[in-house]
Amino acid sequence: MTMPNSEAATPGGTKCGFVAIIGATNAGKSTLVNALVGAKVTIVSHKVQTTRAPIRGIAISGPSQLIFIDTPGIFRPRRRLDRAMVDAAWSGAGEADIVALIVDAARGLEESVDAIVGRLADISLPRILILNKVDRVANKATLLDLAAKLSARVPFERVFMISALNTDGVEDLKTWLAAAAPEGPWHYPEEDISDAPMRLLAAEITRERIYHWLHEELPYAITVETTSWKELRDKSVRIEQTIFVGRASQKSIVLGKGGQTIKQISSQARQEIQGILETKVHLFLFVKVREGWEGDPERYREMGLNFPKD
Repeated sequence: MTMPNSEAATPGGTKCGFVAIIGATNAGKSTLVNALVGAKVTIVSHKVQTTRAPIRGIAISGPSQLIFIDTPGIFRPRRRLDRAMVDAAWSGAGEADIVALIVDAARGLEESVDAIVGRLADISLPRILILNKVDRVANKATLLDLAAKLSARVPFERVFMISALNTDGVEDLKTWLAAAAPEGPWHYPEEDISDAPMRLLAAEITRERIYHWLHEELPYAITVETTSWKELRDKSVRIEQTIFVGRASQKSIVLGKGGQTIKQISSQARQEIQGILETKVHLFLFVKVREGWEGDPERYREMGLNFPKD
């Protein structure tokens, strides 16, 4: 997991394409990126607005290197953090060679999707349409109707119908994107699957476990930062993370009765990080109250977001 490196290019006849995956919340963007990469590079939750900052997943297909930008879900922002997330999503789209709009086919043409399509018309980049979760649609004629309605609003180079969770249709999508990628050197070494530092991915994994264990609005009032990372003599890794909450009452919920909730979060996060690093991990979680952290530019930098001004 490294930053772009001109030395990483393989000689002769290579292609490299940036693909921005955009869509409404819970359309399946992160699940699709993980399926395209063939490994977990971005967290997934049934809760909306899980992805906060663009994460790049990297895959190789023949002579092509594909960099998938998993953007935050686009929705109507209410808070400063919401605005930062939506701005990051559109910024990710502007960095791409191809913009892929992913739509939950089971939910159809919702107001949020309609708003995204309207703004897509202003982006002068090749666009493709991906109808996801098609396995949940019994009447396949409905899919054709949805594709026609969306294509009438803005032209698409191609329409794909997939199930990212089951990986149905994902390989065809990847093959097409590889063929469509522009010629050029690879931006990353062949073995890389993400540009995210492991410290950030570890924090994201812990945040994913928080989303799993906590309910309602609380997860959205929380951020996680990796504050210490030490490789020990026995090759194990000691990781310290801070979970920031906005109020003391939220801290009590995160800890749980007798500390049981934080123990479950820590245990599950540690096991997953351990599986990625392939070495023993010692994970220590600390919960701190920081009132108004959503107004702190430093917290946004740690999340990989620009701090939006009022």
